[in-house]
Order: sequence, then C-alpha cells, then structure tokens
Amino acid sequence: MTAENILGNLKITALNEMQQAAVAASSKGNDVVLLAPTGSGKTLGFLLPLFINLDKGKKGVQAIVLVPSRELALQIEQVFKQMGTGFKVNCCYGGHAVRTERHNFEEPPALLIGTPGRIAYHLRHENFDESGITTLVLDEFDKALEFGFQEDMAYIIGKLLSLKQRILTSATKMEEIPAFTGLNKAIEIDFLKDVKVVPDLKLKKVNTTAEEKLDTLFQLICKIGHKTTLIFCNHRETVDRISDLLIDKDLVHDIFHGGMEQDERERALLKFRNGSVKILITTDLAARGLDIPEVEYIIHYQLPYTEDAFLHRNGRTARMNAKGTAFLMVAEGEKYPFLSDDMEVEQLKGKYKVPEDSQWQTLYIAAGKKDKVNKIDIVGLLLKKGGLVKEDVGLIEVKDQSSYVAVKRNMVGKVLSALNGEKIKNKKVKIEVSM
Repeated sequence: MTAENILGNLKITALNEMQQAAVAASSKGNDVVLLAPTGSGKTLGFLLPLFINLDKGKKGVQAIVLVPSRELALQIEQVFKQMGTGFKVNCCYGGHAVRTERHNFEEPPALLIGTPGRIAYHLRHENFDESGITTLVLDEFDKALEFGFQEDMAYIIGKLLSLKQRILTSATKMEEIPAFTGLNKAIEIDFLKDVKVVPDLKLKKVNTTAEEKLDTLFQLICKIGHKTTLIFCNHRETVDRISDLLIDKDLVHDIFHGGMEQDERERALLKFRNGSVKILITTDLAARGLDIPEVEYIIHYQLPYTEDAFLHRNGRTARMNAKGTAFLMVAEGEKYPFLSDDMEVEQLKGKYKVPEDSQWQTLYIAAGKKDKVNKIDIVGLLLKKGGLVKEDVGLIEVKDQSSYVAVKRNMVGKVLSALNGEKIKNKKVKIEVSM
C-alpha cells in the first residue's frame, strides 16, 4: 500500500503544505508537535506517518491515538478506514458498550483510537496488551487538557514503555507542554498563522427600500435561522437601532462598536466566540484583527464605502476551506462600483420562525489567572461539584481577574444552585450568568 493508493482511496490528489511538513518531520523518527487550525487536515498529517510505522508481521496494538471526544474518535476511525490500509482499527469511548470493546480486543487492532478515560479503564483492567505500542498521537491535546483529562493521559503514557515516537497536535500554541507527555527534542510545525486556503464565498443581494430596510433585515435573520451571523453597519447609531429592534423581538444578540467600554466589547466578543450569542451587530471595528470565530453568514446592512473595507468584512467567513455567504442589503437607487450587476438575488417570501436561543449560555466566575485559577480548575469544579458532564461544558476563557465558561443553557439553573457557596483554590467565588 503506497501513499498514492491511500490518497486515491481518500479521493485526494495531493497533500497540503502542512500535511507534507508533518509527514516529512515524522519520517525522521523524531517526536513532533503539529500546530494547525481545526479543519486544516491534521488528521491525515498524523495518520500517514502512523501507518508507515505499522508492521504487518506484528500482532497486537501498535499505535494509539488519544482524543478529547468520541465524535473526534469516530471521525479519525472513519478516515483510517477510508485509507484502505488493511490494518484493523477500533474505537473506545465513554457511552460505548464496554463489553463490545472488550470483545474487540480478542482480535486486537493495530490502531486503537479512544478517549483517555476509557483507554485508561481498559489498561487498568488489562483488557489489551500495551507492550507493543510504539507510536502515540495526542490529538487536540489543548482541548484534552481543557476537559480535565491530564490525569488519565499521564497514567496511559506512563504505561506505554515501548514508545518510539510521540506526535502531539493542537489548534492553539501552548506556553508549556506538560512533562508527562514525555516529548523529547520534538520538531515543531507551526501552521497556525500561515495556512493559505481558497475561500468559498457566495455573495447574494437582498433588494429592499429605505423605509422597509429594518423589517427586511429581521425577515432575513429569521430565514437564516440558528447560524452564526455578523451584521455590519457604517454607524454606531445604526448598530443600536438594529439592537433595539431585536430586543423588541426577544432575539438574543450582542453589539460591538467603538462607543462601548472596553470590558463590554470584550464580553461581546467572548460570547460570540463561545457560541452563546449567534448574532453580533457591529461596525467595521470587527472587520479585521480581532479574535472572533469563523462565521457562516455576513449581512451588510449598510455597504461600506470602499471595496477594501468590503473585502475585509467578507474575510470573516469562508475561511479554512469552509463555505460562507454574504448578503448585501441594497435599497432602491443605491449604486456601488465594486459590485457586480448580475449578482444572485435572495428572495424573502413567506413567514419564517424567529430563531431559537443558542443552546449555550455564558457563566461569569469572579476568579482568574491572578488567583492561580486555570481551565482545568474550572472544568473540575463544574464536573465534580456542579453535576455536569463534559458535553455540558463549552469554551472556557480565563482572564486576569475573572473567567467565563459556556454551559448548556438548560443546565445553567442546576449548576448555579449546586455551586452556590463553592470554592476555587480555597476561596469562595461569585458565579453568575454573564450579562
């Protein structure tokens, strides 16, 4: 089985630059740290080198991939199966029947993929022989730490005495990689800033009149539905006017412009990042240079005056090979030299339901880095004392004197009640819904 055969099975013509760099670094036998954004193709970047190290003449588990979620485990298993290598692969994760997994070990896979908690369980119960494992991949390691898996990962790595190569992937650059990983003289491949992709952006025009523009916007928002959306305006007053409309319609959203206090602006971006707010109304202040996520839809409520500003706004979507759509609201008589005359027109006909609130809500915790609090402390508190499971906890951001965490909206009342009067680092802290 050659690399060309594998790419053919995956219907890929060539590896991207990041994947080529990962394969080249791994082929030297060194430990590797692969830093690349989510969605950039890291999976193939570590599966190809891993496959090269597999030996058809050996029985038992030869390589292991640790991941923070069962969804990711299943996704990697699917990719490996599509590669058509002829090697057996199995998945182990919480929520999957232990009996089935134990049965699968009767004919052990060459590649084992799983979440740290479940893999640690099987090791403690000696359900598979770990002595032949020579390759370890810690995929989305930053996320695994966030989810509080460090104890299980340290235990697993401590049991793998035959390791020859360790590959760690992360979508964020870490100040320090924990010693328990055992990385030794690792080659770092950093594609967090340099990945170049071709955007897949669709432009659509929405015809309206000056008098009906606000109503047309609300209709468009309802048609888009429960998707991340940036609404761009030219003036702060317009941002506030649209916000007033959405408040009247009881639609969760936030605003962002230069007239707001810095902490208000930071909170607005934070909630947009963690998904508890799906609609952000803004001026061109949010068009560039800010840490906000990939958005699915952009609405130009007011078109900018220059093509350069137009391109910067649109750059907030269709990144990392994702698709995006930008709607241009154009009133009668408005002309823009940088717009094509034959642009597709979005029709707004019929009645559309008001989008539901996000499944996430943001909690404020009155403790941060200055209190020696980190993400792992917060996850521990929410899971052990708050009665949540990992799937109930979203993005966590720790500031100097405060922290913010996205929690499933339907669990907020329960967790606030459970954590009333609880301590972090031996200090009672205020925990409440972030306003």
